[in-house]
Formats: sequence, structure tokens, C-alpha cells
Amino acid sequence: MNIIISNSSGKPIYEQITAQIKAMIMNGTLNPGDPLPSMRLLAKELRISVITTKRAYEDLERDGFITTIVGKGSFVREADCEFVKEEQLKAVEQHLQAAVDAARQYGMPEEELAEVLKMLYEEL
Repeated sequence: MNIIISNSSGKPIYEQITAQIKAMIMNGTLNPGDPLPSMRLLAKELRISVITTKRAYEDLERDGFITTIVGKGSFVREADCEFVKEEQLKAVEQHLQAAVDAARQYGMPEEELAEVLKMLYEEL
């Protein structure tokens, strides 16, 4: 599993792991039923504490992204379409909030920001 930990990030390591696994599930890199590495194996690969990976897996399970079967391991859960859509919307809202904050900081009028967004969206 390709997880990159940044010591210079302001986020705790378990949150970095959680966010990256969520992203892999959301973008289809990890599919329903796919096994995750054991907590011990992931901790060893990332050279971090097992307690940290345990916290990340607990958060993923709480948020409905994975399920853990005692003695078998942790697996990607079958996605609930509404849940996935809500998570995607939340991610987009966070990025847009950052754009709005930057626009306000630079004194950009709302209409100009909307025009930039429209132009960027139409480029795809």
C-alpha cells in the first residue's frame, strides 16, 4: 500500500493514513472486499507505532470505509452510494472553502471568483 507520511505536515500521522486510505477507496484504487494490510504490517512498512495504525483503522471503520473481521483482517466495505457522494461533496466543499478564503484575502469580488470557477470547470 502506497502511503506517504509527512513529518512536516500539521496533521497527525493517523489522520494522514486515514485520509490517504479514504482517497484510495473513493477513487477506486481500493475496491470493496479488498484486504488492507494488517495493522502490524502497515506500522512496520511506515516505521510507526502499531497504536497509530490501530487509530487510523478504527477511524476508517467508524466512518464506514472498512470492516474488520477478528482473525481475518480489515477489508474495504461495500460502498453506500449516498455515503460516497456525501464524502465527495464534503471534499469538494473543503477545497472550495480554501478558494473562497484566498479570494477574500486578496479582495477578489464574488463574481470574479465565480467566473474563474466556471472557466476552470469548462476546461475539462
